[in-house]
Amino acid sequence: MSIISEENRYKILKLLHENPEMNQRDIAKSLGLSLGKVNFCLKAVIEKGWVKAGNFSKSPNKKAYVYLLTLRGIEEKATVTREFLERKQKEYEELKAEIEELQI
Repeated sequence: MSIISEENRYKILKLLHENPEMNQRDIAKSLGLSLGKVNFCLKAVIEKGWVKAGNFSKSPNKKAYVYLLTLRGIEEKATVTREFLERKQKEYEELKAEIEELQI
């Protein structure tokens, strides 16, 4: 079991896959998470080997990072996306059944 939730893993891996140049503040704003939570999550996915952080070589801001998904990160993103979708589909079916029951 990961130390970050399935939903946060899904959101962070998806966002970094699409926007590897985002900084932590932008990630936090985009995901509605605190900066501290994003920092914690990024450290976790880097430690797991799912993301590699590197400096922009041409950036005047030497603190700017790019977050690239590794092969393991791409595999984890596929896994967590499938699990997230299955969970959301189940929730949808349960909600649909509850609505149908209430309409009777």
